[in-house]
Amino acid sequence: MHVNWGIVSTAHINRLFLAGARESDSLRILAVASRDQARADDYARDNGIERAHGSYEALLADPDVEAVYISLPNSMHIDWTVRALEAGKHVLCEKPLSRRAADVRHAFDVAERNGRLLMEAFMYRHNPQTRRLTELVAGGAVGRVRIIRAAFGFVARDPANVRLSAALDGGALMDVGCYCVSGSRLIAGGEPERVTGEQALGGDGVDVAFAGIMRFADDVTALFDAGLALASRDALEVVGDEGTLRLTDPWHCRAPGIDLIRDDHTERIAIEPKNSYRLEAENMSAAIRGEAPLLLDRADAIGQAKAIEALYQAADTGQTVSLSS
Repeated sequence: MHVNWGIVSTAHINRLFLAGARESDSLRILAVASRDQARADDYARDNGIERAHGSYEALLADPDVEAVYISLPNSMHIDWTVRALEAGKHVLCEKPLSRRAADVRHAFDVAERNGRLLMEAFMYRHNPQTRRLTELVAGGAVGRVRIIRAAFGFVARDPANVRLSAALDGGALMDVGCYCVSGSRLIAGGEPERVTGEQALGGDGVDVAFAGIMRFADDVTALFDAGLALASRDALEVVGDEGTLRLTDPWHCRAPGIDLIRDDHTERIAIEPKNSYRLEAENMSAAIRGEAPLLLDRADAIGQAKAIEALYQAADTGQTVSLSS
């Protein structure tokens, strides 16, 4: 039996989530909400959605909506996640859930009190490419992991872009750097012990370029750069003492594939393309029906927020920040 979903906002990223949802038989996008009824009506009509609500509150009051996808600006994630959970809805909230670990803990506390599921929407984590990468690392394909390098950036040219707004918790680390942090944490198999960060400011005071170093246990170091004012680039590299794994499309996963490099030999490991948004929504739907566990849990979301919080602190103070266990 499919799960009925509602979408909180008419954000541009919805197009990707909707495309994935349409491929699946396990869920249905039943409703969408905007702060304006006419806009909601137009959006619902254009996207084949049955119900249009003229406020977010109205969607949360819809008794037939079981789960919601929250694609609001970053600064609104926690507020509306909590409201949705308290209204009895399961929540898939776009990344990053928050830049503050205390807020993430609070949201999961609310989820647990209300017996509802909450997951941070890192869609790339659901893709077969990511799973294969972790299998290769765990299987010793590169020997002992020493260095992780990650990058994600593009140029945000519109001054009105929400990513460039401090009030909306924009910034390069929040928007694209969070993928680099997530991927590094996944490969390292734990949380960073200490971090350093450097940022360049733009927009109305947000970081438009961010470079960070994260030190993990077992002498693993992750280096990453992210930007809203950098030439487009997507990369993830795992360097060990016996080889290197290189991905040129680690986050979108539209053209998946992994290069395993040992000495002068490169082996291309093919990965069948899959829609990450579909897999993400299907995982959440299966968990709601009790058929599978959530891929991303409370501990992962809190660890992610702690790392982001520490990286911003390091960039703001110019000092290395140690993270408590």
